[in-house]
Order: sequence, then structure tokens, then C-alpha cells
Amino acid sequence: MKIVFMGTPEFALPTLEKLVASEHSVIAVVTQPDRPKGRGQGLTASPIKMLAQTTGIDVLQPEKAGTGEFIENLRNLAPDLIVVVAYGQILKKEVLQIPRWFCMNLHSSLLPKYRGAAPINRAIIEGAKETGVTTMKMDSGMDTGDILLVHKTPITGSDNAQTLHDRLATAGASLVMETIQRMEDQTLTPVPQDNDKASYAPKLKKEDGLIHWGKDAVSLGNLVRGLEPWPGAFTFFQSKRLRLCAVETTSGEPGDLPGEIVRIADHGIEVGTGKGRLVITQLQPEGKKRMSAKSFLAGHKMLKGNVFDGLPVFPTHTRGTNA
Repeated sequence: MKIVFMGTPEFALPTLEKLVASEHSVIAVVTQPDRPKGRGQGLTASPIKMLAQTTGIDVLQPEKAGTGEFIENLRNLAPDLIVVVAYGQILKKEVLQIPRWFCMNLHSSLLPKYRGAAPINRAIIEGAKETGVTTMKMDSGMDTGDILLVHKTPITGSDNAQTLHDRLATAGASLVMETIQRMEDQTLTPVPQDNDKASYAPKLKKEDGLIHWGKDAVSLGNLVRGLEPWPGAFTFFQSKRLRLCAVETTSGEPGDLPGEIVRIADHGIEVGTGKGRLVITQLQPEGKKRMSAKSFLAGHKMLKGNVFDGLPVFPTHTRGTNA
């Protein structure tokens, strides 16, 4: 097949790598324009562009994938199939009609669950025990197309968004190749999604990481894992922002107050919540690198009875306040 690949972030890399290594011909790659990144805000190419350049594949980077010029360029390529993995733009009907077969999308959830931009994060945050990847035949909606194939994987207590991302990226690449093979064998049966079972995973914002200590420890642990490495869960201590990188949960005791430090040990800092305790094992002070709780405590004064808060601590805040 002649395939056009559309993708942008690291999640899409394993799929493009498998397509390039296959008997199919990747005739072009479409990815987002170079964006400013880092302290110097220099223009940086997407991971997919960098891979395409090393393999000599032509790269297209439209600011908007719905312009007449881009659609005409795509039409002139006459692809048999367009494979889309985390491209980052909604495709118009005119684009979906271009390939001889159709546009196939790889989505990192078990559709119709977690449609949208952040399915990996939301699955962990909401305490799901299982997730996976889905290939679907794209339509004009947001992740609403007919399901082609599905691969399931459990979410373990040690998973965070990065580990699950990496596992699903690899599984997704294999699922795309299996889907293409099944297409050629004519053994693929698209199945419409049950919209009544749909849920959504909207794009994450930095403020989503604010810890509200009145919630239970398990929910807060899920939040930390689901936002690692980006955008990160955070709290404040003595008006200084602290990012929580890794945590555990344990049972609480009567008298624990939300946000109160109830025990300090080398292994971690135990904090009261609405139910149970959150044990902070790795954290990152403002402007510094992430470190273990033991390393942090060696350079920062923190005492039992001190209180974390959801907002910077001002004189009006009192012990145990949950913002």
C-alpha cells in the first residue's frame, strides 16, 4: 500500500517505525509545524518529523490541515490509506475521502471510553483497572468512527502516565500493522461505537494538578500518577510550590487532618487526607530537580504537624485548611 502517515508526538513513533520497516510504502508524513520550545524558545521539530527526515520521507507541515492547498497536495499523492496517530488536528471530510481505503486512527483508549485529547491520563486519574488501544475508521466526529480492532492492557498500581504511554505506543504500533493485514485479507469488520457508553478525556491544564487534600488518598495517588510527567501534581508548603512526583497510600488514623504532615521518615512524608494518608516518596521543589523524600528533608526543614495547602499559605490560613 501507499500510505500517508499523520502524527506528531513520541506516542506516534513506534507506529511510523513499523510502517517504514514493512513492505508498504510511506509516501509522505504530515506533522505539526515546528514550535517554540525550551528556555530559548527556539523552533523545535516534532519527533515524527525528525524520524521522517532520517528515513528520507517527504514531510508536510500545514498550519491547518483543512486548507485547499494542503488538501490538493494530499490528493495528488493518491494514497491507498492514511494512518493517523496523535496528529493534533481534526480532519475535514474532504481529507477523509482522499485515500482509496479510508483514514485509520489509532486511539489510546478502549473506545468509546475516553474520547479526546488525554485518554491515558484520565484513565489513571479515574482509577480505571484496564485500558488499551483502538484502531478505528475515521469519520468527521471526535473519535467517533467505527471500531476496527482493540488491544487491552491492565493498569497496575505502579503505572504512571509515562509508563502506560510507552506500553500503549508499542501495542498500538502492532495493532495498526495487524489492522492493515486484516484489511488486505478482507477479514476486517468495522463495528459502530455505542455512543451511550462514551466518556471524554479533555485536554489537561496545569491547574488540573492542584492537590485538594480533603479528597481521599487513593484518588490523590491516582491524580499524581495520572499527571506524571506532565503537567504534574503539586501543592504548596510555606508559600513554596512543591511538585509531587511519586507517592504511595496507606491507612490513616483518627485525628489526621487534610494536608497535615503526620509522620516523617526517610522513605516518605506521610500526609493526612480526607481518608487515608498520602506518602510522598519523590518530589520536586520549585526551580530544582526531582529528588527522594530523604534528599529533600536533608535540605529543608519540615516538621510533624506542619500543613500543606492547596494554595500558597497566607496569614489568614489556619491549621488544617483545605483550599
